[in-house]
Amino acid sequence: YFCRHGERWELQLKGSGKTPYSRNGDGRAVLRSSVREFLCSEAMHYLGIPTSRAASLVVSDDDVWRDQFYNGNIKKERGAIVLRLAKSWFRIGSLEILTHSGELDLLRRLLDFIIQEHFPSIAMNDSNRYLEFFSTVVSETANLVALWMSVGFAHGVCNTDNFSLLSITIDYGPFGFMDSYDPNFVPNTSDDERRYKIGNQASVGLFNLSKLLQALKPLLDPRQKQLASQILEGYGEHYYSRFTELFKTKLGLLGENENDNFLIAFLLKVSLLC
Repeated sequence: YFCRHGERWELQLKGSGKTPYSRNGDGRAVLRSSVREFLCSEAMHYLGIPTSRAASLVVSDDDVWRDQFYNGNIKKERGAIVLRLAKSWFRIGSLEILTHSGELDLLRRLLDFIIQEHFPSIAMNDSNRYLEFFSTVVSETANLVALWMSVGFAHGVCNTDNFSLLSITIDYGPFGFMDSYDPNFVPNTSDDERRYKIGNQASVGLFNLSKLLQALKPLLDPRQKQLASQILEGYGEHYYSRFTELFKTKLGLLGENENDNFLIAFLLKVSLLC
């Protein structure tokens, strides 16, 4: 943990070698992707978008072999290690794996720890604390994806292992920014099916939250499960409201006008045609 101004941050090394979670990977990172993560995470922070931060970047003497364009052309590249920081690195996948393996006691203990450490507005003695936790994650995830869209940011790999429970941008891999508006923009050259194209990010956010709900269900009673499903149904409204608010700010639109949404959609369509 790193403390500054009373805040506590978790430190993580990317590219330092194999860990128990590396699966078949080598646990290394190349210099080009490390520089991109360093620069983009700092840019996102100063754009006002919740994100992990980069504290340092160290070039290593290790040779790392990578197929940069996934075309079978493997090349030797210079390795690097990024020291990155976040308030937490827990992801939706952190809970999914416990439910899938039937480790419900550990799931409950981990959830209580996360709520106690990072969700101070939720009382630990509240029997609905997991429901309140889910409601917060749903609304904050909608906010995060709307912020991504407001700056044309495509994450590239929006699976549940890359979606933070604190609704911050983590794990910068094959990300990209649109040069011009294109809902089919895909920064990930290995995403042949365009699953994570920028126009799908809001829908993928909903999919990931549905997986979070599935992970939480063993800890919820029937009434709470029903309420949680209703909360999830409200995700689209949260997202659309925040998306509209951000674009109205960009356009300098004040107050409420029934033509605002039409104007936003029209301008996006015009930029697509251009």
